Amino acid sequence: MVNAIKGVFISCDIPMAQYIINMNASLPASDKFIIHILDSTHMFVQPQVEQMIRSQIAKFREDNTYVKPN
Repeated sequence: MVNAIKGVFISCDIPMAQYIINMNASLPASDKFIIHILDSTHMFVQPQVEQMIRSQIAKFREDNTYVKPN
């Protein structure tokens, strides 16, 4: 019998994948969202966390962007 789980496929570079894996690891076991890591740049996550991941990545990029002082 086949078991199917609905998820969101994420494709990204290795550092961003590590960031997402680290976000997942920092959560309690009941809140972990990664369904399966396919390789170093691809993974399936639970669909309800897609927006949370997007907002955390946007915040991370904003916090780590260099702005040249005037």
